[in-house]
Amino acid sequence: MIRPKPPVGARSRRQGNEGDLEVFVADEQEDHLVDVVRWEKLARSVLEHEGVSGDAEMSLLFVDEATIAELNGQFMGQQGPTDVLAFPIDDEDVLIGRSPDGSTSGPERGASSEVPLLIGDVVICPAVAQRNAPTHAGTYDDELALLIVHGILHVLGHDHAEPEETAVMQSKELELLSRFYRGEP
Repeated sequence: MIRPKPPVGARSRRQGNEGDLEVFVADEQEDHLVDVVRWEKLARSVLEHEGVSGDAEMSLLFVDEATIAELNGQFMGQQGPTDVLAFPIDDEDVLIGRSPDGSTSGPERGASSEVPLLIGDVVICPAVAQRNAPTHAGTYDDELALLIVHGILHVLGHDHAEPEETAVMQSKELELLSRFYRGEP
């Protein structure tokens, strides 16, 4: 797993305003079957279990190798495709104010309190997941589930740069997978 910036620290209990948690899932590749409904449910369950609630949004994108290689180069300075990238949006990264030209909010625009809590984006490459699955998580579905949970933990501030962080993150992954993932659909 690769992150484009260091975490602020694991955050639990991220709450948006009154409203519903939204997980946007898009399959932007054609080489491998992706059950977007299944993975949206897994992502939502993990986010809710980790304390994300209210009017909050996260995106889960499945992309081809060329796209993830481009993102990996652009944001990580690494060449070639990777399995997953996480792009957290920290609270302090969100600028709330007048939009977008700097003028007043206008009569049709809501107040800044109506802006959802933006959690971040998790980008997964099914082709790389398929290749890695036999020596990593087992099956293709097992690998996708692990990458989804892993990516979500990153957008929530977890990391594995140090051995103790790795142990905590792996333990959390196993807990969440055993709670919310059931192998074959």
